[in-house]
Amino acid sequence: MDVLEWLSAALGDDAIAAGVLSTDREALDAARTDRSGWIADGSPLAVVNATAVEHVQATMRAASEFRVPVVPRGAGTGLAGGANGTDGAIVLSVAGMNRILEISADDELAVIEPGVINADLNDALEPYGLFFAPDPASKAISTVGGNIATNAGGLLCAKYGVTREAVLALDVVLADGRLVSTGHRTVKGVTGYDITALFVGSEGTLGVIVGATVRAIPIPAGEPTTIGALFPDVRSAAAASARVTASRLRPAVMELLDAASLDRISAHLGADTIASAFGTTGGGSYLLVQFDGPSAAADAASAAELIGAEGGTVRVSADADDGERLLAIRRAFHPALAATGEVLIEDVSVPRSRMPEMFAAIERISEKYGVPIPTVAHAGDGNLHPNFVYSGAEVPPAVWDAANELFRTAMDLGGTLTGEHGVGVLKRRWLADELGPDSYDLQVKLKSVFDPLGILNPGKVFG
Repeated sequence: MDVLEWLSAALGDDAIAAGVLSTDREALDAARTDRSGWIADGSPLAVVNATAVEHVQATMRAASEFRVPVVPRGAGTGLAGGANGTDGAIVLSVAGMNRILEISADDELAVIEPGVINADLNDALEPYGLFFAPDPASKAISTVGGNIATNAGGLLCAKYGVTREAVLALDVVLADGRLVSTGHRTVKGVTGYDITALFVGSEGTLGVIVGATVRAIPIPAGEPTTIGALFPDVRSAAAASARVTASRLRPAVMELLDAASLDRISAHLGADTIASAFGTTGGGSYLLVQFDGPSAAADAASAAELIGAEGGTVRVSADADDGERLLAIRRAFHPALAATGEVLIEDVSVPRSRMPEMFAAIERISEKYGVPIPTVAHAGDGNLHPNFVYSGAEVPPAVWDAANELFRTAMDLGGTLTGEHGVGVLKRRWLADELGPDSYDLQVKLKSVFDPLGILNPGKVFG
């Protein structure tokens, strides 16, 4: 009996009839890639479309019995190759485990399965006056389980925190098929080691998340106030954002677009989009700031003064529709880039005070290697997304050479290889350089405790 026969018997006839186990060529090929564009070599052995915890447990027991690798996967919206099905592996999709099991308004939490779409969770929470704060750009299509696996961030994380701060408890199937529960429903809880936090951001290398209890917080009162500002160059815009942060103001959103980004957005939306908002089509950078809550108007007025003092042409709006027009400039970033070529979306973080230096380095690296690198930053937390634009099906060597220098520059500035996308396959070659030999060795040993056979997402993160 081989692994697929064993697994078929364990899943049962009903599950097989329902398509839980698939060896369809189209399904196997689709599981080899994600939104990064990286395609794994070879072909997965099968895809398990789990709809129940028991399906996940049966898969892991079969994999352990036959020493077969397993690649946990959600919606496939990752940007680091972390959930791509590799040759000979079982791809374990939990996208079909998509039920919201409980919403407790009194305790401000929700209990969910991992395949729940981020935006769907917020739609369900809204009638209770609550929301789930992590808001990656992919929130309309990404799963909360995937958000947890990569410790995703987004536009709001400077004020409300990344996914780790929103996770109270997890249900996880281990490599041998055992089901464990970690964490608490309570706000406080320090019993034992914080295993919950360890699983958050582990990219499917320690266990398969099958359930989560997540924190929900009150929707801020009142309408937000939005600031849009044009600057002659990105360094002055970055300096303005750093000044806002240093003032102890805490915007819900603070996004920064460089000149290469703004040029493409203007071409994509039409030059009149910028002109109608600011009375000019000129500008070497765009800063978007939004405040929410009762003090939004007062905080925005204070921030507008600081931004203007750095040379920005400032527009402040408390009108919801007008604010949406200012936000639309930022939201057009990815569509505008996709209209000009293939795009490798990257992710580094630096201390907020060093963003001007990082932007200057990106400009220098772009010129050095002849590669356009339009960049958007979550300026409130120092997380930059350099996007490498190229033509052709394969990523050119010059792009990887430029990325190598860019990643090392971020580390030299006291930053990190990834703020929210994860390591996956695409950044594993630089991981040891950031962690150092002792920390790297400790993390490899830690993985072996949870996955002694090395079957959980092998080749990802630690290679």
